[in-house]
Amino acid sequence: MEEKDIERLLEKFDASSLQEFEMTQGDLHLAFSKRAQAATVVQESVPVVSDAAPAPAAPASTSTSTSVQPAAVPAPQPDAGTPVPAPLVGVAYFASAPDKPPFKQIGDHVDKGETIFVIEAMKMINEVPSPVSGTLVKRLIDDGTMVEYDEPVVTIKEDAAE
Repeated sequence: MEEKDIERLLEKFDASSLQEFEMTQGDLHLAFSKRAQAATVVQESVPVVSDAAPAPAAPASTSTSTSVQPAAVPAPQPDAGTPVPAPLVGVAYFASAPDKPPFKQIGDHVDKGETIFVIEAMKMINEVPSPVSGTLVKRLIDDGTMVEYDEPVVTIKEDAAE
């Protein structure tokens, strides 16, 4: 398989709704993943003749994953407001369509139960209502970002109790 074929496969994978893709063809093994902590991997199993002993590959991958872990998602500050988590895995959008205005802007007041964003999962659009009444103070992700279950998406500062 040539490099242009692999690039074409990767482009089609990126445009698809697939989360993972693996393929083996002869000595070539491809694995693509859209998971947040996974990386695109291209491996080719070709025997290499060398006088030096091969270095173990496991410590390199562990050091890469440990360096990524601490920078993942900062813990929300308790006084910063109420984080609204994603109720399912999918792609989060702040508007009902690309040409439509967002449901709510930063600084807008939201009522409990009002739609603040949507998540597209398996070609279905799922509205996510606000769990509290208050002011939208922060978006924790960009529009069109893949979110995991229970990942904080926005922060709402609750209205003062009357």
